This record gives sequence, C-alpha cells and structure tokens, in this order.
Amino acid sequence: MAVLVPCFEAGELVLDAVGSIREGEPVELVVIDDASRGDPTAAALARLEADGVRVLRRRDNGGPSAARNDGLAATAARFVAPLDADDLLMPGALGAMADRLDAAPAAAACVGDYEEFGGTGTVTRAIPATLDPFRVAYNNDYPITALYRRSAIRDGWHDPLPDMRGYEDWGLWMTLAERGEPIVHLGAVAYRRRLHAPGVNAAAQQRHAELYRALREAHPRLFADLPAHRKASTLPPLRRLAYPVLLGDRRLLRGARVVKPLFDRAGIGTRRK
Repeated sequence: MAVLVPCFEAGELVLDAVGSIREGEPVELVVIDDASRGDPTAAALARLEADGVRVLRRRDNGGPSAARNDGLAATAARFVAPLDADDLLMPGALGAMADRLDAAPAAAACVGDYEEFGGTGTVTRAIPATLDPFRVAYNNDYPITALYRRSAIRDGWHDPLPDMRGYEDWGLWMTLAERGEPIVHLGAVAYRRRLHAPGVNAAAQQRHAELYRALREAHPRLFADLPAHRKASTLPPLRRLAYPVLLGDRRLLRGARVVKPLFDRAGIGTRRK
C-alpha cells in the first residue's frame, strides 16, 4: 500500500497525520511538500526525514492534485491512499481495506465512513456502499481518503481549472462513475477529517457554480447518461428529486456552508456522536 500525503503549510499537523499510519504490513509512504515556506512546516518535514520518511519537495505550489500526482509517480504499490496532512487514519484501516479489495478484484476502490472533528463534537459521515453516478453528478458524497487500486487511478487527479482546492476529489469520483467502476465499503470508519475555520475553502465555495460547470464539461458522458443513472440510483425517491434542485450548481442554495448544515439537521448521511 502507498500513502500519499500532500503538505502545504501544515506545520506539526503533518507529524500527527504520518503518526496515525499504523499498519501491520509495510506501507510505501511519501510526503509531498507543495512549496511550503513557513518555518514550522520546514521543521516538521525535517523531523520526518530524520525518521526515514521520504519527502518530495515541489518548487511551485500546484495544489493537492499536483502533489498527489507526484506521489503517485514516485510509488509503485498496488493500492494507493491519499491522506491530507491535517487528517488522521484509523489504526489498521488500510490493511482491512486492502483485504476488501483483494476479495473484490473488480472494485476500483474501497471507501469507509469518516469522522469530522475539530468543531463542536464529532460527526460521523456515512459513505454510500456503492458508487452511484447520479448522486456523484450533483454532489460529492464520497470521501477524500479512500484506498484506490492503482490501475483504476493510473491517470491521477486532474483539475479542469486552476485552484480547485476542495473539488479535486469530486473530479476523480466523477471519472470513476463515468467509467462505471464498482467500489466496496469497509463497513467502518476509515479516517478522521479535521475541520478548520469556515473561511479555509470559502474562495472555492464562492466559485462553486464556475467549478461545477468545469467538472460537468470535463465529464460529458456522465451527464449525458443522467436519465439512465437516475433510474438506477440507490437514492430514496425524495432525495432523487431533491439532488438536481438543491445541489449541482446550487442556484437555490448558495455554497456548502448552507447546504451541509441543512442536510446535517435532516440527518442525511450522518451519524452524530
């Protein structure tokens, strides 16, 4: 298994991310410094290197997709997991996910649920057990961190527009859905996602309509086949009606900071602790 950790000004959080990788089998780990300039991050990366962790350094900041692609090219393991430098893996999760992929040779990826922490309390986000092209066409209900079969993501992450932080994973899930790739579910929480101040991805959220339009244009077959995907969707009927109206370009509800709390209050896709 390979773990790709893109790091941009993460400071000592990257130490926690790397320290959370606790597996009973070898892990091909690479941390990709995306042209960080701050001293805390430089010191943390130096500590990792002193401990034998491989650190790649980019000359220019290219965002998570470019950093992950560098890590993908620098590794060779059959299975690949991206892990943000401020998130945490659950102990043994990767090994269990690899076992699920070994048992399902046709599956492109194994997903798990994840915990959001860092705000008030913890919310467990429930991830769908199948890759539903209809729902992924309107909303990214799938996780940042999953264990992918390398052959399924051989082309890596590709952003149709510059500065798509927070949207790069949606594009990859659209690609897999467009190809009709199956996935499997771990049946448990795979990682913990750290929440930050609301303004961290505010710029991208303000550009949501523009970024979503670029994703649509980059995946024409996915959207051309939406009538068939609607019929095959595993969404309950009312949510199947609501997704095109409330999500997608979000003309009625502006931004994730509006949509997400509404879904949380309705208990859609969450289990609260």
